[in-house]
Amino acid sequence: MSEQSLVKESIIEIFNKNGYSDLTSMTQRDFDHIGEQLQQRSGILISGTTVKRLAYGEFSRLPQIATLNAIANYYNYKTWQDYKASKVQDVSEKAPAKEASRRKFNLKFFYIPIASIILAGFYFFGTAKRTVSNAEKASFSFRKNTSNDIPNSVVFSYNIDEVQADSFFIQQSWDKNRRVRIYKNNYTLTDIYYEPGYHIAKLIANDSAIRTVDVSIPTDRWFFYAIDNIANYIPEHIKVDTFVNNGSLSVPVSQLSRNNIDAGKDKRYHYVYFPSQMNVPSDNFNFKTRVRMREVRSTSCPYIEVELYCQRSFMIMRSTTKGCAHNALIEFGEQVMQGINTDLLPISFDVYQWTDIEITVKNKVATIKINDKEVFSTRFTTDTKNLAGLGYISNGLCEVDRAELTGLDGKTLYKNEF
Repeated sequence: MSEQSLVKESIIEIFNKNGYSDLTSMTQRDFDHIGEQLQQRSGILISGTTVKRLAYGEFSRLPQIATLNAIANYYNYKTWQDYKASKVQDVSEKAPAKEASRRKFNLKFFYIPIASIILAGFYFFGTAKRTVSNAEKASFSFRKNTSNDIPNSVVFSYNIDEVQADSFFIQQSWDKNRRVRIYKNNYTLTDIYYEPGYHIAKLIANDSAIRTVDVSIPTDRWFFYAIDNIANYIPEHIKVDTFVNNGSLSVPVSQLSRNNIDAGKDKRYHYVYFPSQMNVPSDNFNFKTRVRMREVRSTSCPYIEVELYCQRSFMIMRSTTKGCAHNALIEFGEQVMQGINTDLLPISFDVYQWTDIEITVKNKVATIKINDKEVFSTRFTTDTKNLAGLGYISNGLCEVDRAELTGLDGKTLYKNEF
């Protein structure tokens, strides 16, 4: 096995260990999550974009040694060379046994048909065991215990007694690591949401979602938090006296230390707003904002991510400096484009300078303007339903001079010039 194949195989195995069995169905958030899993084990930051590239084998030469060592660390090896040597040893130990089997009496060929029948039986019954039946008899609902506070305790009520499956779970949102196993003859589960937003909770039998419920936890105000370890996914909430400073929506650096947040660590800072009412369809709206980023720690590739949350998906524009355009990202419904394999240089700009951004979606055609110049357009088909909220995410602290979100029918979801 070549080293390139070993890298790809190792990454795929990490996906499987984290509950991702289908590479083609993974989203950018899923790849980011795996990158954070690797960082948790190794202390080495690997972007979700790099993880995706490795999984698809999109590299002609070996990745940097730090990336290889991070993979090795995940498997509890100190270096990539140690990990690779263990794989070579596994192969060499199997070789003598394989050679010995060749010298066995050729009567073994008489047993091949019988073995095939036995293996087919195992496959048939093993596959049958993973099927789900009576799924339509399941029930699934919820109630919030703490109004719209954050954190928010939610009590799920379910009944799976008549459903036939090997295992059952409740997953509170898109994150597969937020699965909690449940059992028959039990009917309630209390879980905690640490983030506001519009979540889709799932009742899962084996690997299939057999029921879903929409869990809306709005804020009706701006809410701030930081995340440096998506594997645990417990945000560090940032409490502020006021969210308007010097005429802009912003969080002073001094507020980080007051909230015991280590600004020296690599973090994603979130500013989000989720209203109680959602009246603007996500396939027809206009969003205008003026934003810039203030650096918290030294970073070679600063970015600002403008995110429009929908009831059934995300709309994302991640912009960075032109020298780091490979880290840019566009997502509208099923259309996901990354700077590593798409020319997203037009959406790149100096994120430290005030910049006007306008995102318009008309009949599921998305258009992006930067400083009044159209720089990108794409069409999507996903039914993303209504807009649920808006947010700014960055590896620094954003300053927002204005934000206006309206439907093309004139309805206003949010408007503020701070």
